[in-house]
Amino acid sequence: MRYIDGFVIPIPKKNVKAYLKMAKLGGKLWKKYGALEYIEAVGDDLPSNMGGMAFASFPKIAKVKKGETVVFSFIVYKSRKHRDQVNAKVMKDPAMSEDNFKDKPMPFDMKRMSYGGFQAIVDM
Repeated sequence: MRYIDGFVIPIPKKNVKAYLKMAKLGGKLWKKYGALEYIEAVGDDLPSNMGGMAFASFPKIAKVKKGETVVFSFIVYKSRKHRDQVNAKVMKDPAMSEDNFKDKPMPFDMKRMSYGGFQAIVDM
């Protein structure tokens, strides 16, 4: 079964363009080293209910502040082992060197980002 790394990132709306630039670089790198899919999506319809059924919305779980939205992203791999191999290669790529990011502000607060690895249980 495939494996997915998932991210939920609260981000100031004014920084979405800067994030997009960073995300495109990320997509190229992860795909270069074998990721099957790389998706970055910015919140567009973030309701707190669906068909009358209330639930915790993405803005609520991400503790979005005024002027922010949510980026939901995921990277798909063949397996967890494949994910670990791809991520190791990405982290060794010169584009990911610390010097490339030194003195460049992140377009979001990394401390508020949520991340996790997920084993696919339905994959159609």
